Amino acid sequence: MTVQLIKDAILGKEQDFTTLSLKTAILVLSIPMILEMMMESAFAVVDIFFVAKLGEHAIATVGLTESVVVLVYAVGFGISMAATALISRRFGEKDYHKAGEVAFQLLVVGGTISIVLGILGWFFAGEILKLMGAEEEVLRTGVSYTRIIFAGNTAIMLLFLINGAFRGAGQAHHAMRSLWIANGFNILLDPLLIFGIASWEGFGLEGAAIATTVGRGLGVVYQFYHLFNGKHRLRIALEHMQVKWQTVRKIMNIAAGGMGQFLIDSVSWIALTRMNAEFGSAALAGYTIAMRVLIFTLLPAWGISGAAATLVGQNLGANEIDRAEKAVWLTTRYCVIFMASVTGIYLLFSSELAGFFTDIPEVKAIASQGLWVIVLGYVFFAVGMVLTQAFNGAGDTKTPAYINIGVLWFMEIPLAWFLAFPMGLEYLGIFIAIAFSHSFHALVALYFFRRGKWKKVTV
Repeated sequence: MTVQLIKDAILGKEQDFTTLSLKTAILVLSIPMILEMMMESAFAVVDIFFVAKLGEHAIATVGLTESVVVLVYAVGFGISMAATALISRRFGEKDYHKAGEVAFQLLVVGGTISIVLGILGWFFAGEILKLMGAEEEVLRTGVSYTRIIFAGNTAIMLLFLINGAFRGAGQAHHAMRSLWIANGFNILLDPLLIFGIASWEGFGLEGAAIATTVGRGLGVVYQFYHLFNGKHRLRIALEHMQVKWQTVRKIMNIAAGGMGQFLIDSVSWIALTRMNAEFGSAALAGYTIAMRVLIFTLLPAWGISGAAATLVGQNLGANEIDRAEKAVWLTTRYCVIFMASVTGIYLLFSSELAGFFTDIPEVKAIASQGLWVIVLGYVFFAVGMVLTQAFNGAGDTKTPAYINIGVLWFMEIPLAWFLAFPMGLEYLGIFIAIAFSHSFHALVALYFFRRGKWKKVTV
């Protein structure tokens, strides 16, 4: 039975998640979401693995660029949340025609915003790196990389939001496969375009940006095929292809809270990265490697928690409120078990994991220290991720945004600064602030979830 469920999850058998057993529903949704997020985390790890061979300045360029490109991710993340909330609610109501209409509006909103961001990023790449405290060598080698990443942000944006739509529809297997395609091609193209082949020397750091853009673009092609081929419950037909301003406003209203969540988180990340830059390229490179390695397990955990978003949205749409809440608690239990298990691995093998990416002693030591300090809060991270996804699945994206403001801006940033500079702990103080603040974030989210206002949100 379990083997058949796993097979159904990967192959994409469509289910009614308002009637399916909750344990079965979480399993069927989580497996493709975990595999999707594992591929996304593998992308981050593989990318930095090859870039690290170009030296600490190349690693620093990637770290600085990504700390700003997360602003693009924030927009895609916000629209993705709106996609999951709106489409899961329509699927719970069994209104598949309306779901297709919403999907088209999502493409309009995301595509338009990404073009504007791409133009701005291309023209101001150098200024962005300077603002982030880049050293002269980083500026000399990194501007082209930053320009290409921003120019290709439409692929990033569409990949995010369409996968949010697939997950809302319970078609997590499509989201999984699109990431497999995107990151599979990136893994193949990275060494080829960075280092070349035979007598061709490749593009160096710019090759990593090109590989990323091409890989994600191919993932979007796959998404488009399944949105428009008419074979699934979620589809965009010709009659859906007109702008519905009321729906666009609803998307922007829900996405605003989602964007706020990620932007607030991103500003915090930018601030922490900027603080690390004060301690030199080695500290920045170590921080970048540590965060990339941590993402390798944070993203699969985010995949598990994604089941809560779909189940909450669809069950609220079907007016199964108690079932929606039970789904959240059960998903939380599974996510905590996963995060607790990987905590031990990081504590025992932090040095070996850091050494896999760099043989520079100082960079390796900093990355290793970051790993074992931050994972001390991993179990709390699990609770916070599931509850945040539950709010988002209900369409209540503003509550997590407010929590992020209170915890990340008014606690994490000041605490990191205090520990790093007045207390003289430098980058260790920043790692401690991350572990403590995200643990406290989970407790605040738990308080607001128990209050239950998310159950009354209408989308």
